[in-house]
Amino acid sequence: MMSDMNQDQDAALTRALMNPDTRRAAFSQLISAYQEKLYWQIRKLVINHDDTADVLQNTLLKVWQNLDNFRGDAKISTWMYTIAQNEALSFLSKMQNERENTLDDPEGYLQNQIEGDSYFDGDETQKNLLRAVAELPTRQRQVFNMRYYDEMPYEEISQILGTSVGALKASYHFAVERIALFFEKIKT
Repeated sequence: MMSDMNQDQDAALTRALMNPDTRRAAFSQLISAYQEKLYWQIRKLVINHDDTADVLQNTLLKVWQNLDNFRGDAKISTWMYTIAQNEALSFLSKMQNERENTLDDPEGYLQNQIEGDSYFDGDETQKNLLRAVAELPTRQRQVFNMRYYDEMPYEEISQILGTSVGALKASYHFAVERIALFFEKIKT
């Protein structure tokens, strides 16, 4: 799950972020608490380490620039996660447009990122799972990553993605079916 802070800690950090006198120190605390989690959330979508680092930097910059716009309707972690998801999707969209304009294979991009990732240290089964997830449509990939890897409740995913719980359950179900088909194909 995204947040390791309890509600009181989250509320105190949010108050400190809203106070101009304590904002910088609170932002440093926020980064310490969530940077690694955000990195891995972005990495599951973007795949490549260097691209993930760039998207994370953009995410943290947007969080800082938009602190005055945070209304507190959701937890600060949920708000940041939403920004990270949007930044990752914008990056992927930009990369897809660039690949389409240069006549590269846009569908094979994420697969190639998995193959060429020097930071990956998993076994062949883990690599195959990453390949299967990379083939999912973007929304299914998002839902699968949040539910499967992060064990996030559907209600929190719903807040982040702005989709109903029922639609998320359907997306997750279809993602699992597609992943199972992927593994059936590689077995034969």
